[in-house]
Amino acid sequence: MSFHSKRSLIKAAGWTTLAAAAALVGCGKKDEVAVVAAPASAAPMAAASAAPPNAAPLKIAFAYVGVPGDGGWTFAHDNARKALEKEFGAKIVTSFVEKVPEAADAERVFRDMAGQGNKLIFGTTFGYMEPMLKVAADLKDVKFEHATGYKQAENMRTYDSRTYEGAYMAGIIAGGMTKTNTIGVVGSIPIPEVIRNINSFTLGAQSVNPKVKTKVVWVNEWYNPPKETEAAQSLMNGGADVLMQNTDSSAVLQTAEKAGKYAFGWDSDMTAYGPKAHLASAVINWAPYYIKATREALDGSWKGGSGIWWGVKEGAIDIVSISDKVPAEIKAKVEAAKAGLKDGSFVIWKGPITGSDGKEVLAKDAVADDKFLGGVKFYVKGVEGKVPGDGK
Repeated sequence: MSFHSKRSLIKAAGWTTLAAAAALVGCGKKDEVAVVAAPASAAPMAAASAAPPNAAPLKIAFAYVGVPGDGGWTFAHDNARKALEKEFGAKIVTSFVEKVPEAADAERVFRDMAGQGNKLIFGTTFGYMEPMLKVAADLKDVKFEHATGYKQAENMRTYDSRTYEGAYMAGIIAGGMTKTNTIGVVGSIPIPEVIRNINSFTLGAQSVNPKVKTKVVWVNEWYNPPKETEAAQSLMNGGADVLMQNTDSSAVLQTAEKAGKYAFGWDSDMTAYGPKAHLASAVINWAPYYIKATREALDGSWKGGSGIWWGVKEGAIDIVSISDKVPAEIKAKVEAAKAGLKDGSFVIWKGPITGSDGKEVLAKDAVADDKFLGGVKFYVKGVEGKVPGDGK
């Protein structure tokens, strides 16, 4: 299965510290990749230390593109890592390295992780795909998991979440709350995943308000709060009164809060960052997959060369903390969409769907398959402007 997406993953007394120095992308100076001791309770570690030699814990490492404190993407992954510790206790030891760049240096980080004895390694952003693929080819005794990628190997597989489902449900709320009929999205990097989320947000809004149009400002980074803030302000200056982002921080929500506008949390529940502006949060729960992968690694059933794409149905995507400001009838529409996504009776990408250029991209009653969804490189009708890099 191909998922053209993005992303775009120490604890232990007596465990050698993972270290990596990384050249920051687009920056003329060097910055050190932060090495963080994963917070954990002492009990599991003591149990692991006391375990007999034939029951050594499985060592698992995560490479994070951001920091756990971002409140969004990396925060969601780190919550799932903690869920692993709770689920398996002394059977595993987890660690992470934060701020690993989406560049060639990620390869060295993966090799360092394997050198420290980690036998299951998660890379949590799209840009790690090629470096991880290269390392996997050399280290056949290590299991590699790549988030949001589409290339696999005998000891490397991919996993992703259907974030567009959360975007659609957020769109329903946006369509019901906008007063200007203009909503806005702060886009990170113009890859199919992000474009698909923008389109799904728009389709959701149009399902309750056909007059809605969507403005987009791209920041070309996953995590840059100052740029995200500037982009959000630009959207509001352009008339958008409800904002969503496909970036990793809470900056968009905080900016909307200060301006008296509305916005959504993304990847994690961001209510606390802007309680007055917050309409709901489209969240990802990585724990079900991380638990599945770890259990397979422990019991010997783990196999590479495959990929999964989970959504509402599998408990990986949800819309949470819907504000009391949202009318009951809009909440009901959201719940209906969620129920339909869960039982398969509702499909977001079903024709007729028209592109922003007026051409039909999905015929009447046609349902987009994952290959189609994985290759979305166009805006749907209602999204203003052109996709960056589109020469049309």
